[in-house]
Amino acid sequence: MISIAKAKVEDANLLAELGSKTFIESHGQSASKADIDKYMNEKFNSNVVLEELSDRKNIYHIIYRDQQPAGYSKIIFNENHSGIQNGNVTKLERLYLLKEFYDLKLGHQLLEFNISLSEQNNQDGMWLFVWKENLRAVRFYEKAGFEVVGSYDFKLTDTHSNPNHQMLLTY
Repeated sequence: MISIAKAKVEDANLLAELGSKTFIESHGQSASKADIDKYMNEKFNSNVVLEELSDRKNIYHIIYRDQQPAGYSKIIFNENHSGIQNGNVTKLERLYLLKEFYDLKLGHQLLEFNISLSEQNNQDGMWLFVWKENLRAVRFYEKAGFEVVGSYDFKLTDTHSNPNHQMLLTY
């Protein structure tokens, strides 16, 4: 049984835990341990996640399989970017699954859920950044219809950044 639920402030600890684990699984080899640890301590602690959940513009969802948390997403409506000319676009800021759930198509279900939500909110498309070396993720988004429209250096820490594709899906 698969379910997707909107995250609430009570889910801050769970989201921080999911965020840390999924980030390590997908990006852990992208920088030194010190840089990864610093980024995770700054971005995936319960207080930061709680603050993000308290901001109404951030929309988090958690996907469950048999009532077990399998991953999460974060979108922001009307989050325009200088490299995108479309009117109202949604930023898919995060979509992560725990590695043990990769082959169950849950990522696709969570992405489709977010695209549908975006369309229901009169958005013209969705954009994201994806690490260029995460070929599995790049292929995942390409299969969903996203196209590379630019590049971006994602600043992990003051001393390290990762090259990212900027991708766009228009509706």
